[in-house]
Amino acid sequence: MKLLHNIELAYCTNVHRGSTWVETFHALENYVLQVKNLVCPDKPFAIGLRLGATAAQSLADPKTLLSFQNWLEKKNCYIFTINGFPYGEFHGTRVKEQVYRPDWTDPDRLDYTLLLFEILEQLLQPGEEGSVSTLPGSFKEFHAPGKIPEAVFENINRCALGIEKIRQKKGLDLHLGLEPEPLGSFETTEETLSFFDQLHGFAQSPHLKETVGVNYDCCHLAVEYEDAQEGLNQLAEAEIRLSKLHLSSALRAEPSTKNLQLLHSFVEEVYLHQVVVGKKGKILQRHKDLDLALAHANSGNQELGDEWRIHFHVPLHTSPSSTLHDTKQHVLDTLDWLARNPNACRHLEMETYTWEVLPTELQSVEVVEQIAKEYEWTLNALSQRGLANGEPSTS
Repeated sequence: MKLLHNIELAYCTNVHRGSTWVETFHALENYVLQVKNLVCPDKPFAIGLRLGATAAQSLADPKTLLSFQNWLEKKNCYIFTINGFPYGEFHGTRVKEQVYRPDWTDPDRLDYTLLLFEILEQLLQPGEEGSVSTLPGSFKEFHAPGKIPEAVFENINRCALGIEKIRQKKGLDLHLGLEPEPLGSFETTEETLSFFDQLHGFAQSPHLKETVGVNYDCCHLAVEYEDAQEGLNQLAEAEIRLSKLHLSSALRAEPSTKNLQLLHSFVEEVYLHQVVVGKKGKILQRHKDLDLALAHANSGNQELGDEWRIHFHVPLHTSPSSTLHDTKQHVLDTLDWLARNPNACRHLEMETYTWEVLPTELQSVEVVEQIAKEYEWTLNALSQRGLANGEPSTS
C-alpha cells in the first residue's frame, strides 16, 4: 500500500502456513486477497511475502515466476519486500531456536538470500526499491560468548556483492535488513553498532552502506527496554540504513502472582519466547524461553524485577488483558521518529505471525479479521502523524 513520502506498507504473510510454493500461493489466494478486499479493494495492494527456501526454489522457475507475475497484475497486487528470516518450516512444528538455522556461517543461508533477491528483481519495475529481511547473523548459543564467527561477516559481504550485481540489471535500490532479536548474535542497539563496526569495509564502502542495513523490529527492541527514538537516532548517526520497520508489539507484564499464572497460557511449543526481566527500566536477567522464566519464578530463587518483557508478538489493535500489557507505545514512538525523518525508511511491515498460538481470547474469529483490524490501527496511527492521508477504514 503506497502512503505519503513514498512509504510502502504491507503485512507479512508469515502469519499464514506455507513451506512449499503451492502452500504459499494457496495462502495468497485464500487469505491475502480477502484482506485486500477489506483494506483497499480498489487500489494496488502490497504483499509482504514470506518465502522459505523450498518455496523460493520453486518460484524461481521461469514459468512459475511468470505465472505469479501475471497473477499479481490481474489481482492488482505487488511485492516490495520479502521476509527471508525463516529458512524452513515456520508453523505447526517446533521452530524455537532452529529458526536461526542455517545461520550466516552457512553458505546455504547466503545462497537462499541471494535467490530471494533474484526473485525480487524479477518482480520489481526498473528503478524501484526492494528489501529482504534476515536474521542477525546467528543465535548466541551457536557461537562462543561475545564472539561472532568470522564466517558471518564474510558471507554478508559476499551477499552485498551479489546484491550489487543483481540491482544493476534494472537500476534497482535493493537492500538487506539484518534483524536484531533477543538472544540473536546482536540484539540491542549497542550490539548492532558493534556488529556493523566489525563488518569488513562498512565505514569506507558506500555500496555496502546502501545494500546492508537493519530491519528494525519494534517488538524486539521493546523487549530490550530500549527507547525507540534514541536507538533510531544512534543508527542514523552511524549511517546504518533502515532497510525496513517491523511494526509489532511484545507482551509486557508486572510479575505479580496473578500475571505469572496468566502467562502460562502463552507458553507453547512452536516459537521461542525470550524473556527480559527488568527493574526500574534496567535489565536484570534474560531467559531463553517463557517456560524457563516461569520455572525460575516458581523456584523462588530469582529476583523477579518489576516488569517482564516477553518476545511474543501480540496484535497491534488490542491489549492482552486487563492486567497483562503490550509494548505498542514503542511502535508509536517509532512512528513519531519516522514522522520527523520521513525519508529515513520507506518499507513498513506489520508482523504478528503468532495467530495460531495466541490464547483463544486474543484471537479474532478469523485471521483475516485480525489483519484487517491491525491495518486499521496502523493506518490511523500513520494518518495522525502525517504519514498517510485519507486511507480507507477497515471497520
